[in-house]
Amino acid sequence: MELKNERIVFMGTPEFAVATLDALVSAGFQVCAVVTAPDRPAGRGRQLRASAVKQRALELGIDILQPEKLKDPTFVEQLKAYNASVHVVVAFRMLPEVIWKMPPLGTINLHASLLPKYRGAAPINWAVANGEDGTGATTFRIQQEIDTGDVLLQEKIDIGKNDTAGDVHDHLMVMGADLMVRTIHGLFGGTLHATPQRNDNSDLPAAPKLNNENTRLHFDRSAQQVHDLVRGMSPFPGAWCEWVTDGNRPLHCKVLRTHVANLNEMKAPGTVILNGTRMFVACADGFIEVMELQLEGRKRMEAADLFRGLRVEGSITLQ
Repeated sequence: MELKNERIVFMGTPEFAVATLDALVSAGFQVCAVVTAPDRPAGRGRQLRASAVKQRALELGIDILQPEKLKDPTFVEQLKAYNASVHVVVAFRMLPEVIWKMPPLGTINLHASLLPKYRGAAPINWAVANGEDGTGATTFRIQQEIDTGDVLLQEKIDIGKNDTAGDVHDHLMVMGADLMVRTIHGLFGGTLHATPQRNDNSDLPAAPKLNNENTRLHFDRSAQQVHDLVRGMSPFPGAWCEWVTDGNRPLHCKVLRTHVANLNEMKAPGTVILNGTRMFVACADGFIEVMELQLEGRKRMEAADLFRGLRVEGSITLQ
C-alpha cells in the first residue's frame, strides 16, 4: 500500500488525543476528517467550548464532524463518504458496530494500559491507585465488547513511587502517539499482525469509571494505600474525605499530594497531627504527610500555606 492513497478518520475529544492527531499528521498520513464531541457549555459564563481535538483540527484545516448521536443516518453517510481505510480512536465514545466495522482495515483504538489489564474508563488512574510500578499503552482493533479486541502493538513505561496519574497521563500521551504512528505504518505496509487477547481475565485488575464512592479516602487502610489513591486521583478528580473539627459541620476536602511519613506515634486512623505548618494524618499502620489539598470554599494550595492563614481551634480529623 502506498501511504498517499490511504485515508484516516480520527476520532477523539480531550487533550490526550491531540498528541496522536498531531503525530499522524506529522508522519505524513492523510487525516481526512476528525470526529469529536459537540461544543458544550463550560466555565462560569457557560459559553460553548470546542473540544481540544476540534480546536487542533481547525488549526490543521481538517474537516470536522460533531454528531450528537453516532447512529444518526446522516452522520453515518457523511462518514462513509470519506472512504477511509482506517478509523483511529483515542479517548472517544463507545462506537456502534456500523461505525467500527466501516473501514476495510478496521477501527484502531489507543488504550492507556497493557491490555487485558485495566480495561475500562480510567486505566491510568487505577494503575497508579493500585500501586503498580509500571503500565503502558496498547493499540488494538475495536470489536463488540469494550477493550477486548485483538492487540496490535504495546509499549511499557515505569511508574515512580510518587508519580501521579497526571504524570503518567503526560508520559503515555506522547508515547501512545508514537505507538499509533507505528501501528498505522504497520497496517498500511501489511507488516503488522494482530494477537487475540486472553479470554479469562477474572484475575486481572479493571479500570471502572471514577465516582464519589471509589475516590473517597479510607484512613483505616495502610499509609501506602492511602498515598497511592491520592496519587491515582491527582490532579483530577482528586481523592477526597471530610474535614471534621469540633463543633463545626464537616467540610469536603480534596487531598492532592502526599508522602508516606515516618512518625513514631500511635493515633486513631484519620487523626491529624500538626507540626508547625506541616500536616500528618494517621493511617492503619503509620502516617501520611499531606503536602497539597483543597478545602471546601478555598482554592487548591500547599498545606503549609493553608495553615499559615487558618485559625485552628480544637482537633482536626479526616474521615
